[in-house]
Amino acid sequence: MAAAPAATTTRRSALHRWIASRDAALAALNVVLAVAVALRFPDFVAPSNLADILDDTAILFLLALAQMCVILTGAIDLSVAANLALTGVTVALVNAAHPGLGVAPIIVLALVMGAALGAFNAVLVWKLRLPSIVVTLGTLAVYRGCIFLITGGAWVNSNQMSDAFLGFIRVPFLGLTLLTWIALAGIAAATWFLNFTVAGRNLYVAGGNRSAAFYAGIDPWRMQALAFVISGAVAGLCGYFWVSRFAVAYVEVAQGFELQAIAACVIGGVSIAGGLGTVAGVVLGALFLGLVKNALPLIGISPFWQMAIAGAVITVAVIVNARGDGRAAGRRILEEKAA
Repeated sequence: MAAAPAATTTRRSALHRWIASRDAALAALNVVLAVAVALRFPDFVAPSNLADILDDTAILFLLALAQMCVILTGAIDLSVAANLALTGVTVALVNAAHPGLGVAPIIVLALVMGAALGAFNAVLVWKLRLPSIVVTLGTLAVYRGCIFLITGGAWVNSNQMSDAFLGFIRVPFLGLTLLTWIALAGIAAATWFLNFTVAGRNLYVAGGNRSAAFYAGIDPWRMQALAFVISGAVAGLCGYFWVSRFAVAYVEVAQGFELQAIAACVIGGVSIAGGLGTVAGVVLGALFLGLVKNALPLIGISPFWQMAIAGAVITVAVIVNARGDGRAAGRRILEEKAA
Protein backbone atom coordinates (compact mmCIF):
# COMPACT_ATOMS: atom_id res chain seq x y z
CA MET A 1 0.00 0.00 0.00
CA ALA A 2 3.00 2.32 0.58
CA ALA A 3 4.16 1.90 -3.03
CA ALA A 4 1.50 4.21 -4.49
CA PRO A 5 2.45 7.31 -2.42
CA ALA A 6 6.13 6.64 -3.17
CA ALA A 7 5.41 6.50 -6.91
CA THR A 8 3.39 9.73 -6.68
CA THR A 9 6.25 11.44 -4.85
CA THR A 10 8.73 10.27 -7.52
CA ARG A 11 6.53 11.64 -10.33
CA ARG A 12 6.19 14.98 -8.52
CA SER A 13 9.96 15.19 -8.04
CA ALA A 14 10.54 14.48 -11.72
CA LEU A 15 7.98 17.15 -12.64
CA HIS A 16 9.64 19.68 -10.31
CA ARG A 17 13.08 18.91 -11.81
CA TRP A 18 11.74 19.43 -15.34
CA ILE A 19 10.07 22.74 -14.39
CA ALA A 20 13.44 23.96 -13.03
CA SER A 21 15.36 22.71 -16.08
CA ARG A 22 16.79 24.54 -19.10
CA ASP A 23 14.31 22.79 -21.39
CA ALA A 24 11.37 24.28 -19.50
CA ALA A 25 12.93 27.75 -19.62
CA LEU A 26 13.48 27.40 -23.38
CA ALA A 27 9.89 26.20 -23.87
CA ALA A 28 8.67 29.24 -21.93
CA LEU A 29 10.88 31.51 -24.10
CA ASN A 30 9.28 30.08 -27.25
CA VAL A 31 5.80 30.67 -25.85
CA VAL A 32 6.66 34.24 -24.84
CA LEU A 33 8.08 34.94 -28.31
CA ALA A 34 4.99 33.54 -30.07
CA VAL A 35 2.61 35.45 -27.80
CA ALA A 36 4.58 38.70 -28.21
CA VAL A 37 4.36 38.49 -32.01
CA ALA A 38 0.69 37.41 -31.82
CA LEU A 39 -0.23 40.53 -29.83
CA ARG A 40 0.61 42.56 -32.94
CA PHE A 41 -0.23 39.90 -35.56
CA PRO A 42 -2.90 37.48 -34.20
CA ASP A 43 -2.67 35.25 -37.28
CA PHE A 44 0.88 34.30 -36.22
CA VAL A 45 -0.54 31.71 -33.80
CA ALA A 46 -3.32 30.56 -36.13
CA PRO A 47 -3.21 26.75 -36.55
CA SER A 48 -2.47 27.06 -40.28
CA ASN A 49 0.49 29.39 -39.66
CA LEU A 50 1.84 27.20 -36.85
CA ALA A 51 1.62 24.23 -39.23
CA ASP A 52 3.58 26.26 -41.81
CA ILE A 53 6.25 27.07 -39.19
CA LEU A 54 6.61 23.37 -38.32
CA ASP A 55 6.88 22.51 -42.02
CA ASP A 56 9.45 25.27 -42.52
CA THR A 57 11.51 24.04 -39.52
CA ALA A 58 11.18 20.28 -40.16
CA ILE A 59 14.53 19.92 -41.98
CA LEU A 60 16.30 21.91 -39.23
CA PHE A 61 14.81 19.56 -36.60
CA LEU A 62 16.30 16.53 -38.35
CA LEU A 63 19.68 18.06 -39.16
CA ALA A 64 20.11 19.50 -35.63
CA LEU A 65 19.38 16.11 -34.05
CA ALA A 66 21.95 14.52 -36.38
CA GLN A 67 24.47 17.19 -35.40
CA MET A 68 23.64 16.54 -31.74
CA CYS A 69 24.79 12.91 -32.06
CA VAL A 70 28.19 14.12 -33.30
CA ILE A 71 28.56 16.87 -30.69
CA LEU A 72 27.68 14.46 -27.87
CA THR A 73 30.86 12.51 -28.70
CA GLY A 74 32.98 15.67 -28.41
CA ALA A 75 33.30 16.21 -32.19
CA ILE A 76 31.59 18.52 -34.67
CA ASP A 77 30.43 18.11 -38.29
CA LEU A 78 30.75 21.25 -40.40
CA SER A 79 30.04 19.32 -43.60
CA VAL A 80 26.38 18.39 -42.96
CA ALA A 81 24.98 21.17 -45.16
CA ALA A 82 27.47 20.40 -47.95
CA ASN A 83 26.52 16.71 -47.66
CA LEU A 84 22.86 17.76 -47.85
CA ALA A 85 23.55 19.86 -50.96
CA LEU A 86 25.63 17.26 -52.81
CA THR A 87 23.14 14.47 -52.11
CA GLY A 88 20.17 16.71 -52.94
CA VAL A 89 21.63 17.78 -56.28
CA THR A 90 22.56 14.17 -57.10
CA VAL A 91 19.07 12.78 -56.47
CA ALA A 92 17.60 15.70 -58.43
CA LEU A 93 19.82 14.81 -61.41
CA VAL A 94 18.85 11.13 -61.09
CA ASN A 95 15.17 12.07 -61.02
CA ALA A 96 15.58 14.35 -64.04
CA ALA A 97 17.24 11.52 -65.97
CA HIS A 98 14.80 8.82 -64.78
CA PRO A 99 11.49 10.53 -63.88
CA GLY A 100 9.64 7.22 -63.62
CA LEU A 101 12.01 5.79 -61.00
CA GLY A 102 9.70 6.53 -58.07
CA VAL A 103 10.30 8.08 -54.64
CA ALA A 104 11.42 4.97 -52.71
CA PRO A 105 14.66 4.45 -54.72
CA ILE A 106 15.39 8.18 -54.39
CA ILE A 107 15.08 7.99 -50.59
CA VAL A 108 17.29 4.88 -50.44
CA LEU A 109 19.88 6.57 -52.67
CA ALA A 110 19.84 9.71 -50.48
CA LEU A 111 20.32 7.68 -47.29
CA VAL A 112 23.11 5.52 -48.71
CA MET A 113 24.98 8.40 -50.36
CA GLY A 114 24.67 10.59 -47.25
CA ALA A 115 25.88 7.75 -45.02
CA ALA A 116 28.85 7.14 -47.37
CA LEU A 117 29.84 10.83 -47.20
CA GLY A 118 29.50 10.70 -43.41
CA ALA A 119 31.57 7.50 -43.33
CA PHE A 120 34.37 9.30 -45.20
CA ASN A 121 34.52 11.81 -42.33
CA ALA A 122 34.33 8.94 -39.84
CA VAL A 123 37.32 7.10 -41.31
CA LEU A 124 39.50 10.24 -41.27
CA VAL A 125 38.55 11.04 -37.65
CA TRP A 126 38.56 7.46 -36.37
CA LYS A 127 41.54 5.84 -38.13
CA LEU A 128 43.81 8.87 -38.62
CA ARG A 129 42.83 10.58 -35.33
CA LEU A 130 42.43 13.92 -37.13
CA PRO A 131 40.48 16.76 -35.45
CA SER A 132 36.86 16.64 -36.60
CA ILE A 133 36.64 20.41 -37.16
CA VAL A 134 39.59 20.27 -39.60
CA VAL A 135 38.35 17.14 -41.38
CA THR A 136 34.79 18.40 -41.89
CA LEU A 137 35.97 21.88 -42.90
CA GLY A 138 37.94 20.20 -45.66
CA THR A 139 35.13 17.86 -46.75
CA LEU A 140 32.73 20.82 -46.73
CA ALA A 141 34.78 22.40 -49.52
CA VAL A 142 35.25 19.06 -51.31
CA TYR A 143 31.51 18.26 -51.34
CA ARG A 144 30.61 21.77 -52.57
CA GLY A 145 33.23 21.48 -55.30
CA CYS A 146 31.81 18.10 -56.36
CA ILE A 147 28.41 19.74 -56.95
CA PHE A 148 29.99 22.14 -59.42
CA LEU A 149 31.79 19.27 -61.15
CA ILE A 150 28.64 17.18 -61.70
CA THR A 151 26.40 20.11 -62.70
CA GLY A 152 28.88 22.44 -64.39
CA GLY A 153 27.23 25.23 -62.38
CA ALA A 154 23.82 24.61 -64.00
CA TRP A 155 20.59 24.48 -62.00
CA VAL A 156 18.08 21.62 -61.86
CA ASN A 157 14.69 23.31 -61.98
CA SER A 158 11.20 22.15 -61.03
CA ASN A 159 10.20 21.50 -64.65
CA GLN A 160 12.94 18.84 -64.78
CA MET A 161 11.64 17.04 -61.67
CA SER A 162 8.76 14.56 -61.63
CA ASP A 163 5.46 15.27 -59.86
CA ALA A 164 6.05 12.36 -57.47
CA PHE A 165 9.51 13.71 -56.57
CA LEU A 166 8.10 17.14 -55.77
CA GLY A 167 4.79 16.11 -54.23
CA PHE A 168 5.84 13.35 -51.80
CA ILE A 169 6.72 15.58 -48.84
CA ARG A 170 3.67 17.82 -49.45
CA VAL A 171 1.07 15.10 -48.94
CA PRO A 172 -1.31 16.45 -46.25
CA PHE A 173 -2.38 14.33 -43.27
CA LEU A 174 -4.34 15.62 -40.26
CA GLY A 175 -3.50 19.22 -41.16
CA LEU A 176 0.26 18.68 -41.40
CA THR A 177 2.49 17.86 -44.36
CA LEU A 178 4.23 14.50 -44.65
CA LEU A 179 7.55 16.33 -44.16
CA THR A 180 6.37 17.52 -40.74
CA TRP A 181 5.24 14.01 -39.79
CA ILE A 182 8.62 12.62 -40.85
CA ALA A 183 10.34 15.21 -38.65
CA LEU A 184 8.11 14.25 -35.70
CA ALA A 185 8.93 10.57 -36.32
CA GLY A 186 12.63 11.54 -36.40
CA ILE A 187 12.29 13.27 -33.02
CA ALA A 188 10.63 10.16 -31.56
CA ALA A 189 13.35 7.93 -33.04
CA ALA A 190 16.13 10.15 -31.65
CA THR A 191 14.51 10.10 -28.19
CA TRP A 192 14.34 6.31 -28.27
CA PHE A 193 17.87 5.86 -29.64
CA LEU A 194 19.63 8.21 -27.21
CA ASN A 195 17.68 7.19 -24.12
CA PHE A 196 16.86 3.51 -24.50
CA THR A 197 19.62 1.89 -26.57
CA VAL A 198 23.16 0.94 -25.55
CA ALA A 199 24.66 2.65 -28.61
CA GLY A 200 22.81 5.89 -27.88
CA ARG A 201 23.89 5.96 -24.24
CA ASN A 202 27.46 5.16 -25.29
CA LEU A 203 27.52 8.38 -27.37
CA TYR A 204 27.08 10.33 -24.12
CA VAL A 205 29.79 8.29 -22.38
CA ALA A 206 32.24 8.71 -25.29
CA GLY A 207 32.04 12.49 -25.12
CA GLY A 208 31.37 12.96 -21.40
CA ASN A 209 34.27 11.05 -19.91
CA ARG A 210 36.67 9.42 -22.37
CA SER A 211 38.80 7.73 -19.71
CA ALA A 212 35.76 6.18 -18.05
CA ALA A 213 34.54 5.07 -21.47
CA PHE A 214 37.78 3.12 -22.07
CA TYR A 215 37.53 1.48 -18.64
CA ALA A 216 33.92 0.54 -19.42
CA GLY A 217 35.00 -1.14 -22.65
CA ILE A 218 33.63 1.58 -24.93
CA ASP A 219 35.79 2.82 -27.81
CA PRO A 220 35.14 6.61 -28.02
CA TRP A 221 36.59 6.78 -31.54
CA ARG A 222 34.27 4.03 -32.76
CA MET A 223 31.31 5.88 -31.24
CA GLN A 224 32.41 9.08 -33.01
CA ALA A 225 32.53 7.16 -36.28
CA LEU A 226 29.00 5.86 -35.67
CA ALA A 227 27.80 9.42 -34.99
CA PHE A 228 29.33 10.69 -38.25
CA VAL A 229 27.63 7.94 -40.26
CA ILE A 230 24.26 8.71 -38.63
CA SER A 231 24.77 12.43 -39.24
CA GLY A 232 25.66 11.78 -42.89
CA ALA A 233 22.65 9.54 -43.52
CA VAL A 234 20.25 12.10 -42.04
CA ALA A 235 21.93 14.92 -43.99
CA GLY A 236 21.53 12.92 -47.20
CA LEU A 237 17.84 12.35 -46.53
CA CYS A 238 17.44 16.06 -45.77
CA GLY A 239 19.08 16.75 -49.15
CA TYR A 240 16.14 15.14 -50.95
CA PHE A 241 13.66 16.94 -48.68
CA TRP A 242 15.34 20.32 -49.30
CA VAL A 243 15.48 20.01 -53.10
CA SER A 244 11.92 18.70 -53.23
CA ARG A 245 10.58 21.44 -50.94
CA PHE A 246 12.21 24.35 -52.76
CA ALA A 247 11.91 22.67 -56.21
CA VAL A 248 15.40 23.68 -57.30
CA ALA A 249 18.94 22.27 -56.97
CA TYR A 250 22.15 24.23 -57.42
CA VAL A 251 25.66 24.65 -55.98
CA GLU A 252 24.70 27.02 -53.13
CA VAL A 253 21.87 24.85 -51.75
CA ALA A 254 21.67 25.18 -47.93
CA GLN A 255 24.89 27.21 -47.79
CA GLY A 256 25.58 28.11 -44.15
CA PHE A 257 22.79 25.86 -42.89
CA GLU A 258 25.31 23.87 -40.81
CA LEU A 259 25.64 26.91 -38.54
CA GLN A 260 21.89 26.91 -37.85
CA ALA A 261 22.04 23.22 -36.93
CA ILE A 262 24.92 23.88 -34.52
CA ALA A 263 23.14 26.96 -33.12
CA ALA A 264 20.00 24.90 -32.44
CA CYS A 265 22.12 22.42 -30.48
CA VAL A 266 23.93 25.08 -28.44
CA ILE A 267 20.75 27.04 -27.72
CA GLY A 268 19.15 23.75 -26.67
CA GLY A 269 21.86 23.10 -24.07
CA VAL A 270 24.11 20.60 -25.88
CA SER A 271 27.65 21.01 -24.56
CA ILE A 272 30.23 21.62 -27.30
CA ALA A 273 32.66 19.66 -25.07
CA GLY A 274 30.41 16.60 -25.46
CA GLY A 275 28.49 14.27 -23.18
CA LEU A 276 25.61 16.58 -22.33
CA GLY A 277 22.31 17.45 -23.99
CA THR A 278 18.71 16.40 -24.51
CA VAL A 279 16.57 15.80 -27.59
CA ALA A 280 13.88 18.10 -26.17
CA GLY A 281 16.42 20.92 -25.79
CA VAL A 282 17.59 20.60 -29.42
CA VAL A 283 14.01 20.51 -30.73
CA LEU A 284 13.12 23.62 -28.69
CA GLY A 285 16.31 25.34 -29.89
CA ALA A 286 15.41 24.63 -33.53
CA LEU A 287 11.83 25.78 -32.91
CA PHE A 288 13.16 29.03 -31.44
CA LEU A 289 15.14 29.66 -34.64
CA GLY A 290 12.08 28.79 -36.72
CA LEU A 291 9.89 31.24 -34.80
CA VAL A 292 12.46 34.04 -35.18
CA LYS A 293 12.86 33.33 -38.90
CA ASN A 294 9.08 33.46 -39.49
CA ALA A 295 8.43 36.44 -37.21
CA LEU A 296 10.93 38.87 -38.74
CA PRO A 297 9.28 39.16 -42.21
CA LEU A 298 5.86 39.47 -40.54
CA ILE A 299 7.04 42.38 -38.41
CA GLY A 300 8.23 44.08 -41.57
CA ILE A 301 11.96 43.88 -41.01
CA SER A 302 13.91 44.52 -44.21
CA PRO A 303 15.47 41.37 -45.75
CA PHE A 304 18.79 43.20 -45.56
CA TRP A 305 18.45 43.32 -41.76
CA GLN A 306 16.85 39.93 -41.16
CA MET A 307 20.06 37.90 -41.31
CA ALA A 308 21.90 40.33 -39.02
CA ILE A 309 19.04 40.42 -36.50
CA ALA A 310 18.61 36.65 -36.57
CA GLY A 311 22.35 36.26 -36.02
CA ALA A 312 22.30 38.72 -33.12
CA VAL A 313 19.37 36.87 -31.49
CA ILE A 314 21.21 33.56 -31.87
CA THR A 315 24.39 35.06 -30.39
CA VAL A 316 22.53 36.45 -27.36
CA ALA A 317 20.71 33.14 -26.85
CA VAL A 318 24.00 31.22 -27.03
CA ILE A 319 25.67 33.59 -24.54
CA VAL A 320 22.75 33.25 -22.12
CA ASN A 321 22.88 29.49 -22.60
CA ALA A 322 26.64 29.33 -21.99
CA ARG A 323 26.37 31.36 -18.79
CA GLY A 324 23.62 29.11 -17.46
CA ASP A 325 24.18 26.08 -15.29
CA GLY A 326 23.87 23.78 -18.28
CA ARG A 327 26.07 20.99 -17.07
CA ALA A 328 23.80 20.39 -14.10
CA ALA A 329 20.54 20.85 -15.99
CA GLY A 330 21.13 18.58 -18.98
CA ARG A 331 21.42 14.82 -19.32
CA ARG A 332 24.77 13.19 -18.63
CA ILE A 333 25.52 9.47 -18.32
CA LEU A 334 28.90 9.64 -16.55
CA GLU A 335 30.17 12.58 -14.53
CA GLU A 336 33.78 13.70 -14.93
CA LYS A 337 36.08 13.13 -12.01
CA ALA A 338 36.41 16.22 -9.80
CA ALA A 339 39.78 17.98 -9.96
